[in-house]
Amino acid sequence: MVQRVSTGSPFEATFGYSRAVRHEDTVYVSGTTGYDYASMTMPDDVGAQAANALATIDKALREAGSSIQDTVRVVYYIGDRDDVDAVVKAVGPVFGDIRPAASMLIVQMIEAGMKIEIEVTARIGAAAS
Repeated sequence: MVQRVSTGSPFEATFGYSRAVRHEDTVYVSGTTGYDYASMTMPDDVGAQAANALATIDKALREAGSSIQDTVRVVYYIGDRDDVDAVVKAVGPVFGDIRPAASMLIVQMIEAGMKIEIEVTARIGAAAS
């Protein structure tokens, strides 16, 4: 079984991807930036961007029958090394008890205002095990 999840974002249609894809009991969430999809704005603060990205990710996971607590892998793409501490403060409370496998990379972002992109893989039921 394959289930595709969309936020309805114009970016997904333009670039031709799904926000998340569920295959059997695994959910793959595409790299998610800090856009507030309700207002289509990007906050200046990296912590606020991380919070928006995590909210979008959790919503997609829930639509696919999972949740952020089922995360088994997370990858952080950060545009500025100086933002690492702020990112850790934003994501630590979310993933601290879950402790997924993780990577953090410093990269050039696709747009100047983007400061973080987060990608996760979740396994349905992982939180219970």
